[in-house]
Amino acid sequence: MTINQEPLTTLEAALNARDVAATTSALRELTKSGELADRMASLTRAEARRLAEVLGDEALGELLGELDPSDAASILSLLATVDAADVLESMDPDEAADVAAEIAPERVDQILVEMEPIEAEELRGLMLYPPDSAGGRMTPAFVSIAPDLTARQTILALQRLSEQAETISYVYVTDEADHLLGVLSLRLLVLSPPETPIAQLLIPDVVSVPVLADQEEAAQVLTERGLLAVPVVDDDNRLLGIITVDDVADILEQETTEDIERLGGSEPLEEPYLRASPILLWRKRVGWLLALFLAEAYTGTVLRHYQSEVEAVVALSFFIPLLIGTGGNVGSQVVTTIVRAMAVGDVRFSDVFRIVKKELITGLMLGAVMAAATFVRAMTLSVGIDVGLTVAIAVSGIVIWAAVVGAVLPLVLRKLRVDPAVVSAPFISTLVDGTGLMIYFTVARLMLHLG
Repeated sequence: MTINQEPLTTLEAALNARDVAATTSALRELTKSGELADRMASLTRAEARRLAEVLGDEALGELLGELDPSDAASILSLLATVDAADVLESMDPDEAADVAAEIAPERVDQILVEMEPIEAEELRGLMLYPPDSAGGRMTPAFVSIAPDLTARQTILALQRLSEQAETISYVYVTDEADHLLGVLSLRLLVLSPPETPIAQLLIPDVVSVPVLADQEEAAQVLTERGLLAVPVVDDDNRLLGIITVDDVADILEQETTEDIERLGGSEPLEEPYLRASPILLWRKRVGWLLALFLAEAYTGTVLRHYQSEVEAVVALSFFIPLLIGTGGNVGSQVVTTIVRAMAVGDVRFSDVFRIVKKELITGLMLGAVMAAATFVRAMTLSVGIDVGLTVAIAVSGIVIWAAVVGAVLPLVLRKLRVDPAVVSAPFISTLVDGTGLMIYFTVARLMLHLG
């Protein structure tokens, strides 16, 4: 059956006709157009159950894995408990845990009762960890073997387990208590004599991440070392699961989105923007705005302190917006660069002196350019050479100061275990506003012999 209509209409017609091929094709078109999540979120209970009947558990589970967990949970909640359990069982364990975490606890308990006991227990275990931790991202579908097996026995075991594991790129060796002993090279396994004990073939030096480590840390380990998977262990080095390379893109996208939102002076959203209500957006932003408002209040205090200088040379007030704006812009540029470099592992706290030196030199060059531009602007306002030189020297000092502060503060916060992204562009601008004014009026006092 071929339906030549728009994707939304095609999907409805395909569901009514219970045409698997047409339904799959319509869903693919909705994915390409970016309308899949909106359409799935608006499904009625009858449509959701018809979709499950037409696609089957495996295909529907794959579809839900492509959606935002909250959207997937909305669809799953429309299904009968038994059907919802079957769909969750068909999903990758880490994706199933993310979706289950978005469903009401009492409803999740009902669904888990209908699942296979082993899979239900795995899902409960994954849901214990924060969703943005390594434990929340890991999958328990890994391959591990005992060290007392032979090469022949291991190859036979891998043939049986290959369909159950998410990846067999790495085979981990564990003892009876699941302690991670090492990793096995598949090449070495195949080339070894059949009766060779695995204990002689394992590589004991295994890169792993703690179960409560931030998901970004796990993604960095995978990308920096070029791994296909990384084991996740508890405090006793027991192997709990693995994070695979296909999870990295999702992790980095989520972390980058959070960093960008924080750099803009807002708390990250836990759901897609179009689904966020104005009340939620208000809650995410109002705290930052109030904090920045209070921080900005000290700018007025600084101006009041230097009131006599402004009254003595009124022309000084002409350049206040220009100076503090320039300082804020420089600080924002530096902070954004450093935070991103930290996120991808390019810089660490141990690099602080190299970073300060680099930004100091850059700030000197930028300050020279801005000083020249500011002096020209002062001359066009006919404020006199003395005021022009004052403003030029002040803007140079503010630029250098903003560059150094923007370089050091993110590193210090990371050292204090605070997310450096909270050093948002608005925060840096606010900080530089008051300190920049102090620099400005201090230079004015010295240059113009005020006070």
